[in-house]
Amino acid sequence: MSSFRLIRPEKQVSGTVFAVPHSGRAYPAAFLEQSVLSRQAIRSSEDAWVDLLFEDVPQLGAPLLVAEAPRAFVDLNRSCDELDPALIAGLARVGINPRVSSGLGVIPRVVAGGRAIYRGKITGAEAAERLQQVWYPYHGALDQLLAEAVASFGQSLLIDCHSMPHEAVAQVAGAPQIVLGDRFGAATDSDIMDQVEAAFQRTGLRVARNAPFAGVYMVRQYGRPSVGRHAVQVEIDRALYMDEAGLTRHGGFDELKAMMREVAAELVQIGRSDVRLAAQ
Repeated sequence: MSSFRLIRPEKQVSGTVFAVPHSGRAYPAAFLEQSVLSRQAIRSSEDAWVDLLFEDVPQLGAPLLVAEAPRAFVDLNRSCDELDPALIAGLARVGINPRVSSGLGVIPRVVAGGRAIYRGKITGAEAAERLQQVWYPYHGALDQLLAEAVASFGQSLLIDCHSMPHEAVAQVAGAPQIVLGDRFGAATDSDIMDQVEAAFQRTGLRVARNAPFAGVYMVRQYGRPSVGRHAVQVEIDRALYMDEAGLTRHGGFDELKAMMREVAAELVQIGRSDVRLAAQ
């Protein structure tokens, strides 16, 4: 199966790179047969349709990397060594990792709501094959895109695009509709984060930083401000554009997509070397 699709602009004008690691919906037939869940239930882990919200990005002069493989098959926002001994036969437990313990390792054991995907365990060989097939190609492509951005523009700015269940923020103070994560400043220079936040705020949407989502593997791995590599995780409230139960887009989708195009245009400008140098 294809791990990802990469859409490059006709001319890249910026060091900003957009990635969508959790909207993949190419479910292998053998995987669906393994699962105790219905196809609809197993899709509950998807950041459904986020790839379409950002599909105009290449027209704005930035590359767009989109996962094809679903999150329930391989979670690209995890380290390749976050392996779950409760799922993978013969694997010894090493240390304590809360994500792995809860079934949300690089090869998930559960989907949303803690529902088990499998009847039993999978083999170590199958786990290794999935990583070779999906995880390594995607991260290889992303690492190359960011290296190219630094070489051409003096910096890279990864915009890691996700969606969040409405219930995850409904009870949070201010009920944010967009949550930006930079690991509390560890993954992005503060001035760049200020500009990213301002771009989203200009849409009129409610924006929060790092709560309840500060970013996981992607921003930790690719956000290294000291060497000109910046990364921001973007979480979008699914209620803005879709019916979560049915996984269908509703009437707000087109309006939100237009907003995200405006935001993306600003984020592309932030990644330009001449803009960055002027700010300094």
